[in-house]
Amino acid sequence: MNMEIEEVMSCQALPLLSLNHVSLLVKDVWDSKRFYEDVLGFCLVKRPSSFNFHGAWLYNYGIGIHLLENKAIEDLDINDEPRPINPKDNHICFQCTDVDNLVKRRLDEMGIRYVIALVEEEGIKVDQVFLHDPDGYMIEMCNCDNIPIVAISSSCHFIKPNKFGTYNDNIMMPIATPTYSCGFMETLMMENLSMDMLNFSF
Repeated sequence: MNMEIEEVMSCQALPLLSLNHVSLLVKDVWDSKRFYEDVLGFCLVKRPSSFNFHGAWLYNYGIGIHLLENKAIEDLDINDEPRPINPKDNHICFQCTDVDNLVKRRLDEMGIRYVIALVEEEGIKVDQVFLHDPDGYMIEMCNCDNIPIVAISSSCHFIKPNKFGTYNDNIMMPIATPTYSCGFMETLMMENLSMDMLNFSF
């Protein structure tokens, strides 16, 4: 008996708006909070009082960092030697305007270890700085928007979404849920690229 299986593929994406937050398990909320405030410029924001575990919420640059304290992580530490900074490790990346000067100088002043990398594509250069937070999570800072976003898949259509929301007391209030195939960031980047090309042509 032959059975035909038809594979149904849908290019309709979920109604996602943006990256809301990154949640990290940490050994010490105070140490991690201080790192994200002092080094990366995040601000402490109100956390729901109904949580029955220790943690902290921070926010800036349109993204949240949620810290969850887990003392059990200390049991996994075999030694206090800092592990090598590997740019190929899992990491969070922040877009930055002046990686080569301001970022490196600030990290040097604070005595924070980091490694640098340079990506070059068709004459376009991207500077990268990689470092660890107090729990060894990888952080990257780069000027990655130097490289234009070009869709490879023909099924990915850049559709301008509706309004995303408004800020009210540092809280994002959704207005409407957009319907689109690709993320709003891709749409925004393509619009900016188009405007840059127009400005360049005149």
